[in-house]
Amino acid sequence: MIENRPWLTAVRHLVLILGIIVIGLPIWIALVASTNTSASFVSGVMPMWFGEEGLNNFRRVLTNEGRVLGVGVSASWMMWNSFIMAMVIAIGKITISILSAFAIVYFRFPFRRTCFWMIFITLMLPVEVRILPTYEVVASLGMLNSYAGLTIPLIASATATFLFRQFFLSIPDSLAEAARIDGAGPMKFFKDILLPLSVNNIAALFVILFIYGWNQYLWPLLITTDENYYTIVMVIKRLMTAGEGNVPWNIIMTTTVLAMLPPVVVVLVMQKFFVRGLVEQEK
Repeated sequence: MIENRPWLTAVRHLVLILGIIVIGLPIWIALVASTNTSASFVSGVMPMWFGEEGLNNFRRVLTNEGRVLGVGVSASWMMWNSFIMAMVIAIGKITISILSAFAIVYFRFPFRRTCFWMIFITLMLPVEVRILPTYEVVASLGMLNSYAGLTIPLIASATATFLFRQFFLSIPDSLAEAARIDGAGPMKFFKDILLPLSVNNIAALFVILFIYGWNQYLWPLLITTDENYYTIVMVIKRLMTAGEGNVPWNIIMTTTVLAMLPPVVVVLVMQKFFVRGLVEQEK
């Protein structure tokens, strides 16, 4: 029987409250700063309560009124670029990974295990390590300043392949045998049995990979010089370095809040599937 210790309960609540403060304070500051005017930051002290310019700031940033973002495109267009990049990366990674895992688990071919470990070893080569040769390949193919250049080099995923492989290995062989007896071919077995069983895992991976694609900064910064392909994360850094001593914090924080909204919406909408996918993966 668990003992009831009031002092221990108080310590737990204190730790939770401190954690919430540490995590929530930057978000609170961003929300508050996005509702104030630029004059509120002249003293160098960040305001801690809401102002009256929230709607005006969001309107100016979304439409890029008066080039407040320092570029020729609006935040709404850059959010669209980020959305395309995140969706293509997430869907592409899941598609390639689930097919790769299906082939590795259910097909018998020479060096099958070697192929898997070659895929798995690429986890030690993140984008930052292979960024120069990847840039050379993308430039040679004429994919600079394009959606293809933004997304294709980031599509392959060893992590997702590994997770799908582990999930497929947990599925009883009797399902594959029953499908084979019923005359189902490999792709029918994949479409009618494996995909429905993998829905929660796909949803959990989609949330993670969407956020991964949305938050990309270094790769879009490297391959895009055309403002029409800028992402919302890129412009935040540009605003912080283009102020020449007078940093427009209200515009920066408004843009930051806009950049946070889509990942938050995706997490909230798919929270149930995300949790189920993680629990099933642990099993």
